[in-house]
Amino acid sequence: MGFLRQIAEYFYIKKRDPKEPNTGWIRYMHFINRLSIFMFLVAIIIIIIRMVFFRKH
Repeated sequence: MGFLRQIAEYFYIKKRDPKEPNTGWIRYMHFINRLSIFMFLVAIIIIIIRMVFFRKH
């Protein structure tokens, strides 16, 4: 499975493979991965905003 496909499945952009087992632990892992990717993207956006708008001259 490709990296971008896995991320698309985490954010419900792409439908998951129906043959893949669906256990509770897999759902927990996917939730934690989804949360960490979201937090990373928010942090990158905050860093970019601070660099653009609050730059010291």
